[in-house]
Amino acid sequence: MRFISPKIDYVFKKIFGSKESQTILISFLNAIIYNGEPIIKSLTIINPYNPGQVLTLKDTYLDVKAVLADGEIVLIEMQVSSITGFSKRVLYNMVKGYVNQLKTAEDYIRLKPVIAVTITDFILFDETQQIINQFVFQEKTEKFECLEEELQLIFIELPKFHKRLSELETLADKWIYFIKEASSFDNIPPSLGEVSEIESALNLANQAGMTPEELEIADRRAMALQDERGKLTYAEEIGRKKEAIALIMRLLKKRFGEIDTKTISKIENLTIEELKNLVEDSLDFNNITDLENWLN
Repeated sequence: MRFISPKIDYVFKKIFGSKESQTILISFLNAIIYNGEPIIKSLTIINPYNPGQVLTLKDTYLDVKAVLADGEIVLIEMQVSSITGFSKRVLYNMVKGYVNQLKTAEDYIRLKPVIAVTITDFILFDETQQIINQFVFQEKTEKFECLEEELQLIFIELPKFHKRLSELETLADKWIYFIKEASSFDNIPPSLGEVSEIESALNLANQAGMTPEELEIADRRAMALQDERGKLTYAEEIGRKKEAIALIMRLLKKRFGEIDTKTISKIENLTIEELKNLVEDSLDFNNITDLENWLN
């Protein structure tokens, strides 16, 4: 058995947003929002998975939207790469889900709470090692809540989750492990299979159960998302290199005065690792000739 990663948003949508995914989504949401307590009993998936739709990287229908029995709205999104304005986009989607309930201005009394659950494959909050972070409106100083939890933001940061299969304890642990590691499974691990909803989720992620068209789309989506990640990594590398060049140029000018254009060009062509070495070795330079000899 081989499983496609649930971190691919197309596959995530198939697992959590298909017409047959209600029990899967209920179990996942109870695990993440309510610490495994069976608070959510039923829900309706609003924008169910449709394998026939044409995909682009900017598609947003791959998010999952559900309405609970009491009318509360839950938005669920898988985000592999950090993008510019990501936090604002999450907030915008949550507020849009809240406001779009209105038909007229007088209907505000009918508004139901909205919860936005966002899973990221990158770290959002360096200030905490907590994997699941929940946010509501609070008074800034005394921290008491207001708006009766009308709007909630919940983030799950996969890179912070380091438990092994034998260390999984809670239902949330098992769901997070499933999302993070499913593509590495050769079969359904017994400790995950004992949760019937996770077993069902793995069956939906099983390559053997997918049509050739679904496999092709999932593969194309995975490659496109990987390309986007590559672009971000490249941009980060360029940014780091510019910072390293700026640092070494400040150090060299402070010690030796103005640097000629030819020498600057050689420095700019160095790799990041070479720039790091130059910073260290430059401490031993006595004059500009030592620099030129090093570069040659």
